Amino acid sequence: MSKITIVDLEVLYHVGVPDEERAQPQRLLLTVDMAFDFSAAAMNDRATKTIDYSAVAQHLLAFGEGRSWKLIEAVATDVADLVLTEFHPENVMVEVKKFPIPQAHYVSVSLTKSRTSFATRKRVAWGMP
Repeated sequence: MSKITIVDLEVLYHVGVPDEERAQPQRLLLTVDMAFDFSAAAMNDRATKTIDYSAVAQHLLAFGEGRSWKLIEAVATDVADLVLTEFHPENVMVEVKKFPIPQAHYVSVSLTKSRTSFATRKRVAWGMP
């Protein structure tokens, strides 16, 4: 399976456990790895047959507006859900990097979600078979 990757997209999101930490947006780096068969796009040289990575980036840059999270784990989950819902890759891996420890380069979390497991989870949450 081919993939499209956005590496270290710099976003400003309100995130942190204490209220004071969430009061101001913090710099995070997002890496989004989307598994997607873009062979039709490559054969026909047609952007409409692939994932528009610029649109993904624009969605993610605006995603934090009006939102806040306590944990970067929740940010990663919400970003993965957004990408699966809006852009329909087979699966998505999201890594969120935060910079809370001066002696460390960063702290990160990552997760992978697939379209099929996401759809199943949504059906179960909504009480559908």
